[in-house]
Amino acid sequence: MSPNRIRNLAIGGLLLGGGIAVGLTLSSNLNLQSVSRAQETSLRGGSLESPFVGVASKVQPAVVSVEVKRRVNTGEATPYGDLFHRFFPEDSPRRRSIELPSSGSGFIIDKEGHILTNNHVVQGANDITIRLLDHRTFKAKLLGRDPFTDLAMVKIEGANLPVAELGNSDEMRVGDWAIAIGNPLGELEGSLTVGVVSAKGRAGLVIGDSPNEGPGYQDFIQTDAAINRGNSGGPLCNIKGQVIGINTAINPAGQGIGFAIPVNIALKLRDQLASGKPVTHGFLGVGPQELDETLAEGLGLKGGSGVVISAVTEGSPALKAGLEKGDVITEFDRQKITSVGQFRRIVADTPVGHRVPVVVVRDGRQQEMQVTLASRNDEEVKAAPEVSPSKDWLGLKVEGQQGVSRALRGRVAGGEEQPGVMVTAVDDGSPADQAGIQEGDLIQEVNGAAILTTADFSTAMKKARGAGKPIVMLLNRQGAAQYIAVKPKQ
Repeated sequence: MSPNRIRNLAIGGLLLGGGIAVGLTLSSNLNLQSVSRAQETSLRGGSLESPFVGVASKVQPAVVSVEVKRRVNTGEATPYGDLFHRFFPEDSPRRRSIELPSSGSGFIIDKEGHILTNNHVVQGANDITIRLLDHRTFKAKLLGRDPFTDLAMVKIEGANLPVAELGNSDEMRVGDWAIAIGNPLGELEGSLTVGVVSAKGRAGLVIGDSPNEGPGYQDFIQTDAAINRGNSGGPLCNIKGQVIGINTAINPAGQGIGFAIPVNIALKLRDQLASGKPVTHGFLGVGPQELDETLAEGLGLKGGSGVVISAVTEGSPALKAGLEKGDVITEFDRQKITSVGQFRRIVADTPVGHRVPVVVVRDGRQQEMQVTLASRNDEEVKAAPEVSPSKDWLGLKVEGQQGVSRALRGRVAGGEEQPGVMVTAVDDGSPADQAGIQEGDLIQEVNGAAILTTADFSTAMKKARGAGKPIVMLLNRQGAAQYIAVKPKQ
């Protein structure tokens, strides 16, 4: 081998050795690792941590269990009614009552201890207990509730209370993350489930056993995040850990179909609920019906949208303004009407006493009317829990037929609408109860005076109260008319 070749090999070896040494030095200084080692460190370091961990740690402490006790008659549709019939057949179930527990969820919205939940969670409660995730328990006071939106507010007194941050439900988009937190089955506290916003603006839902049992104000967020019994009143959150809805209902016939009230609705009513006074909503007094193509053609309309008035309530703002059955409302307060759900929301959100323009089509002609909205006259809307179904001196509660469930109306003459007011509750042992008046009876006369509205009934009761003699009522019960005399307590 030539001296030059030997010299070149030696120089190459020195360069190779030096490169390896430099590489090892740099590797040591830069702390370089193999691919598998880097992946292991990444996993241990938490760079792949679930984004929902942060939501849970932020919101879960403010989510509470709402434990309720309510007193019910054993004659009501509960599992305990059959037991009393079996073991105490000689007793009338309408004379006995028991206290039943139930539970739901809620969340604390400020340091003062105000808690949002569903109305149906606390309605009729004799006792409300709040339990936090840290196991603290408090007795709660019911401040206000609103059956029309199915919202309620209770309050506890405590120190260092965790608070949930409220977001903006209007900003949510279909496909955004949706995280539900609550106490499913009343036992699994702080459970978190994940899904997406499936749809917005859901309305016309049948919640309960009849079409009229659910909230009248419907603008639900639909989600596939798992919601179960006991989740009612708990928060639906966005990926930032902000509350954007109040979990309210599920569709038991399907899977992954749950509904939440947008938090912006609760924000509008927050002060009213906290005040302890009845919540008010704008009231027009019409029965709206969807306008389909066939109906539009029959009414002589050429395209367009709106709702058809199928009924006008006696003494309502609509009647006073001149609205009639068969009118098609196309605009309300300068807003185009596209559906019954949207129409109801707009009316309910309009301040009581506000005068608004209403555009209707009647006999093919468009005209504008001015309507001054009144307050909804829901007998059910109260600021505090009822000890008994009624405060009436005879022990009964009545409502106009528009305000009661279809099932209750169906007890009268096969569902045909007849004049009168509906008995919706009778207090045990009251004069009305002793006289034999029952829930579902239609009162058509009081001491010979015709009863068409709740106002007529109130007027007749005022006149009868000072008479000092039995009050004669004409009732319609399942299509049969009968007189009943009610003897007031002395």
